[in-house]
Amino acid sequence: MSTQTTAPQKPATRRALPPLMSLSEAAAERLRTLYAGGHAGQLLRISVGTKGCSGLSYDMGWVNAAGPNDEVVCDRDLTVLVDRKASLFLIGTTMDYQVRDLEAGFTFVNPNEKGRCGCGESFHV
Repeated sequence: MSTQTTAPQKPATRRALPPLMSLSEAAAERLRTLYAGGHAGQLLRISVGTKGCSGLSYDMGWVNAAGPNDEVVCDRDLTVLVDRKASLFLIGTTMDYQVRDLEAGFTFVNPNEKGRCGCGESFHV
């Protein structure tokens, strides 16, 4: 009869998660302007809703304070809120601000996106 001893197993090393969301310098600059102007005392809240051909869209709105279901994201000395329900869709996303010839606005570079609709209004993961 042989007895085998097994070495104690080390717990699996967990890979660090990327930040929930980060801001590009252009997005941070635009947010600073908005926070200092007409939206002083408010915070930008980002969520994901159902819309468009691909099913999901980014929604943004202004709130006076973080709610119980908001994740607080601090980047570049600024604070934005993310709806907790949207967290899994947004992990690792960078929010940017782009100015083009006929439009300007916030855009999202989301590594979780698997595709977008033709008009760019919605995405799917």
